[in-house]
Amino acid sequence: MSKNYLSIYAKSFNWAGFFLPKETYANCSKLYDFCRTTDNIADEQNSLEFKKKTFNDFKEAFNKKDQNNYIIKNTWELIDKFNISKKIIDDLFDGIYSDIKEKVKLNSKKELLIYSYRVAGTVGLMMAKILKVKDKESLRSAIDLGIAMQLTNISRDVIEDENNNRSYIDADLDTIKSTILFADKFYENSFYAMKKIPLSLRFSIIVARRIYRKIGLKIAKIKTFEDYKNSGKIYVNNFEKIQETLLSIFDLMKLAVSSNNTTINHNHELIEEEIKINERI
Repeated sequence: MSKNYLSIYAKSFNWAGFFLPKETYANCSKLYDFCRTTDNIADEQNSLEFKKKTFNDFKEAFNKKDQNNYIIKNTWELIDKFNISKKIIDDLFDGIYSDIKEKVKLNSKKELLIYSYRVAGTVGLMMAKILKVKDKESLRSAIDLGIAMQLTNISRDVIEDENNNRSYIDADLDTIKSTILFADKFYENSFYAMKKIPLSLRFSIIVARRIYRKIGLKIAKIKTFEDYKNSGKIYVNNFEKIQETLLSIFDLMKLAVSSNNTTINHNHELIEEEIKINERI
């Protein structure tokens, strides 16, 4: 029986999805189901050997287009319908598999960016394809939005990740706040390219961007690392979501009057030392 993982795990996205047409929301939900199913293999509390076997079995079933698995079947339908490169899926698999270790430790900005591209920039790119974005600069901006959201996740979940033997950034408040500032560059890079999203779909992505960015703004206000540790999982409550949704109307207006020639520096140089993004978009 099909589960709607979007409504269970991604409440900010699910809120923003209210503003999408039903068919588009359903397609986005199918993609999220695939991403969450794959990610859960790495995150669940099982032995390393079990997780590796489960991951490899799922990847093999995917590559064989197993029609008996509805999540795999739905994902291949999306790939064919929206011309999604298989290389993007392979990048996502690589990112998730890199988490299936006894200990995960990233040691440089390059490693952080490549990881964030693989596990989240890929998702932003595939979502943009589903939203019928064709412009290459805008597809790069979709990657930027995915990276920004992943950097926000990493900044929020330092203690939880540490408890799971994962260290994506150093566990101190200065590093966490600098990562939020780094994420902000990618949020900025994602904005003007939203003008290339069809008008009927644009508002939903603007809302999702605002709500997720709000998480980082809340983290940035924390005064001490002790307060950070005691804050639990920082989220945007429903009242704040309503506020950010209303503010998104002004973003929509700002986009409407913006120039079509805005120059965007995507900061993809470090990623492209390993991954050829033009082959994905």
